[in-house]
Amino acid sequence: MPPVRTISADVARRTALAAQGFAEPRPAGPVTRRHLQRVLGRVQLLQLDSVNVAVRAHYMPVFSRLGAYARDLLDRSAWHHTARRPRLLVEYWAHEASLLPVEDWPLLLSGAKRPGWWRHYAQLADREPALVDDVLAAVKELGPVGAGTLETALGGAAGTPRPPGVSWWERSDVKRICEYLFGLGALTTGTRVNFQRLYDLTERVLPPAVLAAHPMDHGEAARGLVRRAARALGVATEPDLRDYYRLGPAESRRAVQELVEAGELEPVAVRGWRAPAYRAPGTGVPRRVEGRALLAPFDPLIWERERTERIFGFRYRIEIYVPEPKREYGYYVFPFLLDGELVARVDLKADRAAGVLRVQGAFAEAGAEVPRVAAELAAELRHMAEWLGLEGVVVGERGDLAGALGGAVG
Repeated sequence: MPPVRTISADVARRTALAAQGFAEPRPAGPVTRRHLQRVLGRVQLLQLDSVNVAVRAHYMPVFSRLGAYARDLLDRSAWHHTARRPRLLVEYWAHEASLLPVEDWPLLLSGAKRPGWWRHYAQLADREPALVDDVLAAVKELGPVGAGTLETALGGAAGTPRPPGVSWWERSDVKRICEYLFGLGALTTGTRVNFQRLYDLTERVLPPAVLAAHPMDHGEAARGLVRRAARALGVATEPDLRDYYRLGPAESRRAVQELVEAGELEPVAVRGWRAPAYRAPGTGVPRRVEGRALLAPFDPLIWERERTERIFGFRYRIEIYVPEPKREYGYYVFPFLLDGELVARVDLKADRAAGVLRVQGAFAEAGAEVPRVAAELAAELRHMAEWLGLEGVVVGERGDLAGALGGAVG
């Protein structure tokens, strides 16, 4: 067996950035479906989250890599289908609730992943099989349909029609069974309206070829998911690879070992990393990484906080659930990437009533070149505000970067 190659932490960082699409310039012209597909080919999935204080989580990684684009481009790719422009993405539990390429759906339903939280509703489904049948019948009759409408139809609200033969059920139980069937893959998101998920039968949403590929051998699926994680991460430890799709530990370790034996993963040692690392043979390493980007808290470059600290020396925690007086940086903080380094962070809020992007706190990392960071960050904030349809940027007073940033914005 050949000796394990050793690479520097700097090489590992540039490898990770290139894998995530940050070594490529943003498009000079309008962003197209082809650009979106290229981003998806790198990041593999987009995490969904309900927080909308600045912008929905799934929109931001595309902006971070491509710059301003029509969010409707992503909406149509995820929740609409025509013969000319078929649906590119489907929702399922991947890293968390995520949008992923439709062809990857069988991999996630294979059993390679750890069972999701919805498994706790299996007892309800076993106890009330008629409720499962009624939910499926109602979705078939009414779908795409929101949980609230289903709860009303099956929960017996006065004056509400119900599908033939359906019994009245507790509203909360209806929602639980919807999530259970979503987890099993019997239901998926047909579309979304104002971000509300509208359930539909999976057979009416996914292409027949994708449905025919399920069920898939879980060992083959685990290897497929680890391959995708390795492609997205560039260089990664086994726990890094496992976390990308939240695989079970045993399945992940076995898949990594099998891919190493098959020559599809190459073990490497990264100076300063305690655990062994892996990369796909032939993984490219750019000589330098240039450009800037604001990163949402759920961007795949930084969502695994220990890896973020290991690669960038940047300690990052989301403080949504921290009481305001105890927050160090703010409620919804965006790290700022400049020329391959995380150099600052800003607590952002889209104040739609006032028509401005508010910087509620701005903080520079130790050793950052503050005048240049402030100028570049101000330009990116103005770009983000314009993309969101806001008229400008307003910088508050909190944080050691606030003064310089306010001057640069002004």
